[in-house]
Amino acid sequence: MARPYRFIFFFAFAALAAASAHAQTGDERYNIMRPEPGTSQPEPWLAPKYKSPRGTVQHPVIPPPARSPQPHVVTKPPLVVPQTGQVQQNLPTVAPSGPHGTETYQDRAVRCTHQAGVYGQTAGNPSAYVGTCINQ
Repeated sequence: MARPYRFIFFFAFAALAAASAHAQTGDERYNIMRPEPGTSQPEPWLAPKYKSPRGTVQHPVIPPPARSPQPHVVTKPPLVVPQTGQVQQNLPTVAPSGPHGTETYQDRAVRCTHQAGVYGQTAGNPSAYVGTCINQ
């Protein structure tokens, strides 16, 4: 017997909540999106047009991009692996960071460790290969 009363009470409460929410949307006196009186409202999807300060009709001239000089890549002579007696080609330096594009000690160390990984077992002992390559 108590179930029908609960259902009716719930339905009445839901109807009152919906009615009070609808009543709040009908108030047009307070609207935060309304423009201020006396101002013109542009189209919302268009950006405002640029007005030149002096009224000139000049167009900007975009300069061409500056070309940077290409670094001179020097490949070292081939390296003889002391343990195996094989000759391994030196790879070129990817990005020399020294003055005027010269290879620094750090560049040489990176290149030699990279070569040791590239050549793998044919380079012999990796530590000996890197040491010989750096001191070349």
